[in-house]
Amino acid sequence: MKKVVGIVAVSAILLVCFACQQRRNISNHETAAIQPEAQGVWQYITDTNPYTDWRYFPGYEGMYPGQSPHGAYLKLYVNDTAYRAAKDGTTMPDGAILVKENYGKDKQTLMAVTPMYKVDGYNPSADDWFWAKYGANGDVMAAGKVNSCIQCHRSAKGGDYLFTEPK
Repeated sequence: MKKVVGIVAVSAILLVCFACQQRRNISNHETAAIQPEAQGVWQYITDTNPYTDWRYFPGYEGMYPGQSPHGAYLKLYVNDTAYRAAKDGTTMPDGAILVKENYGKDKQTLMAVTPMYKVDGYNPSADDWFWAKYGANGDVMAAGKVNSCIQCHRSAKGGDYLFTEPK
């Protein structure tokens, strides 16, 4: 009887590990299929894998005060790849996506949605980030190798073009 219970327990553990690995593979596969272009990124973060279902960047749960050029208040969502890197304190890997909601002073008005998407080989001189700014309704305001984003984020400490660090 003990042998059967042991086999069942080991089988259950292996099944859980396999399921976790499959989820990780699916997540990485889906992200790898996203082309670094405005419409494809918007489609992915709003329809395919809605960013509002993602976790917040560690230590930045909910709304927090922002500054120019982003909104007076912000929410910062991250996909699983970015969340793991942030929790581990490592550089954001290929496939990491951070999505910032930019709100007005009233904390109610969504002014813009600004994602950063790390794509290996996309733009090595700017740490391979694809940048975008969308209006609240999804209108593309800027996308790609956005000079103003690059110039600002280049000054971030830590070498990964991120001002936000896990708390």
